[in-house]
Amino acid sequence: MDIGPLRFIFPWTFLWDLLNIIIINLILSGDNAILLAMAVRWLPPDLRKKGFVFGAGAAVALRIVLTLIIAQVLAIPCIKLAGGIVLLWIAVKLFVQGFPGGEEKEAATLLQAIRIMLIADLTMSLDNVIAVAGVSQGNILLLLLGLGTSIPFVIFTSGLLSMLMDRYPIIIYIGAAILGRLGAEMMVTDPVLTPYISLPAFARYGFEALCAAGVILAGRISLKRLIGADRSAESTGQSRGEIEE
Repeated sequence: MDIGPLRFIFPWTFLWDLLNIIIINLILSGDNAILLAMAVRWLPPDLRKKGFVFGAGAAVALRIVLTLIIAQVLAIPCIKLAGGIVLLWIAVKLFVQGFPGGEEKEAATLLQAIRIMLIADLTMSLDNVIAVAGVSQGNILLLLLGLGTSIPFVIFTSGLLSMLMDRYPIIIYIGAAILGRLGAEMMVTDPVLTPYISLPAFARYGFEALCAAGVILAGRISLKRLIGADRSAESTGQSRGEIEE
């Protein structure tokens, strides 16, 4: 394939590494699209569009920073273990947010939605960052071009998922389960634990499935409590109004 003038601007090795970074991001950005779609689901339509753009852009900026300081990040003990626990909590939070009755207690502003996504993306991006850091080898231009290409993909995919969630609530269950599984995977693959815990494949998959189911169960319990509290508050307000009358 002839790429014309580009071969005189960038060496073939640069273009090959750029292609590898793009492929890595396209493969690993699906989870981020699910996360962003759930985070902005209850925003007004005008803010939802901004949430897609700013959320995806902020996530890419975060990955660039993490890639540049990857050695320091990896030196922190138990970072994947802690990140997995945080991701489980965020998965429950986003599940509750995805249904009527839970959105008023959860992210209702653009900044809140972006904050939720960045915290979760910080915990989810380690594998992506490690892979990209290995390919880029400190080349800032290569890093910026490669990660920047994932923004349109995340925006388009998250927008599509958000529309589908409005029609098919089962997607909220699937998205929360995926995030729960990722949290479990992060915990069992933490370098601090792997020398001491060697789980067979079936036990690892079972733990991941348990965490995925646990996220949904915890989300449903939290949602019922929120709805029950709202109904109790409404009935109390009505009773007070009748007494005053």
